[in-house]
Amino acid sequence: MKKVFLKDIAKKLNVSKTAVSLVLNNKGDENKISQETQKKIIDYAKKHNYVPNQLARGLSRGKSETIGLIIPNISDSFYSKIAGYVELKAKSLGYTVLFSSSSEDPKKESELIRSMLNRQVEGLIIASTQRNLKEIESLKEDKFPFVLIDRHYPESETNYVIVDNYNGSKTVTEHLLKLGRQKIGFITLKPGLEAIRQRMLGYENALKDFDIEFKKELIKELSPVNYEDEIKLAVSELIKFPNSVDSIVFSTHYLTSVGLRELKRFNVKVPQEVAIVSFDELSAFDLVDPPITSVIQPVKDISNIAVEILINEIEGMKESIDNTRILDSKLEIRKSCGTF
Repeated sequence: MKKVFLKDIAKKLNVSKTAVSLVLNNKGDENKISQETQKKIIDYAKKHNYVPNQLARGLSRGKSETIGLIIPNISDSFYSKIAGYVELKAKSLGYTVLFSSSSEDPKKESELIRSMLNRQVEGLIIASTQRNLKEIESLKEDKFPFVLIDRHYPESETNYVIVDNYNGSKTVTEHLLKLGRQKIGFITLKPGLEAIRQRMLGYENALKDFDIEFKKELIKELSPVNYEDEIKLAVSELIKFPNSVDSIVFSTHYLTSVGLRELKRFNVKVPQEVAIVSFDELSAFDLVDPPITSVIQPVKDISNIAVEILINEIEGMKESIDNTRILDSKLEIRKSCGTF
């Protein structure tokens, strides 16, 4: 839909731009603009998804000192931690945060972006579905401050803070290889997110560096929607006697959690029969028996740096900080790998 500007509304309704601006800034009554005219302006603006110009809005209303955070799923432990740290950091810098979840739906993500703009946020932090390039490019064109976290669009120059998914996955796979594990399964999501693709590539190249043959049948790609149903078959195929894997890399913490349940159901001994490693972790991973070797992402750093980049840009200081950051993860070695 073509973007509608204040001047377009004024021209269409045959009223002054000043009148439109006053009405859309809730100053129609105090400036004695008729209720009929106010209703026409508001109805037209809503119908055509009018988004106020950020600079003009700032001049007329002052700063809102509010930023928006759009994440895929607030119930996911990774993103709930992100939300908590973003809120704390923003508060320390004098800003409040509006939270929303996209549910991995690009249409909903687009609606949330427009809604956030209409609610007068001064900037956005977005963990995108990576299926919304058009919306992201629109924010760029409007010079609206935003930072992408966890996921970004490699084909578009934007502010972003992400983790080095490739090296994190490569390191954890190499750890298994150094222990003598050579038949390593990889349970992941179907390609779509750049982070998942990088984790797959890290796994593949670790095998290559150790002269281990890459076998497609050892990779199980699950639907992001139905992974809990599909993982039972994936695990059963990887541990099928006599060609069972000797280890499994799970590309996300929630796949690890469900995979552990299935391994227990099949009475697989970890790590004696199959070693387990996870990219990212749940707080329980160091409490289960055995504790799970995990790639730990720097959640606090991701959050703090994203807020700093965003607020620096909002306040016109974007030259003072690197606006694209790729952070290292940490390999936390626990007993789920054992020795071999």
